[in-house]
Amino acid sequence: MDIGSKLKELRILKGLTQEELADRAELSKGFISQVERNLTSPSIATLIDILQCLGTDIQDFFGEQTEEQIVFCESDYFEKHDSELKNSIRWIIPNAQKNSMEPILLTLEPGGSTYPDNPHEGEEFGYILRGRIQLHIGKRRYSAEAGQSFCYRADKKHHLSSEEGALLLWVSSPPSF
Repeated sequence: MDIGSKLKELRILKGLTQEELADRAELSKGFISQVERNLTSPSIATLIDILQCLGTDIQDFFGEQTEEQIVFCESDYFEKHDSELKNSIRWIIPNAQKNSMEPILLTLEPGGSTYPDNPHEGEEFGYILRGRIQLHIGKRRYSAEAGQSFCYRADKKHHLSSEEGALLLWVSSPPSF
């Protein structure tokens, strides 16, 4: 880790000059300059003082922040096929169950369905990419086809089925799969 560059970056983000930081930390401007150029290393106590003046602490300063993955491709997906229900579920955002929503690609083979889902908190949304589905919510049944979408509160027993097969994007919040 380049401590000097990281300290300089924090100082600039706080809008401080080397002299202002030095005054706040009761150090010399020359010492701050040498630390930022990695010509000298501060003691732990001095580093803690500098970080405090910069509004952070040693744990945050040395905590490595990993870059969060934002874009996912097919090689990131996880797929499960259920031959009994004649469907495939493809999780298109890995580990999405830790998020507040969970998008999946659902493939219903002809005659396929999802397990009936008991009422639960949250909402579910779907966009039919190909085919036609029947949406069963409580005692009601709805039809939707390619290019149409659906959205409902999941507080009644519900499931999807398709006589001819379908591919859809399905998002549930909170995650339920």
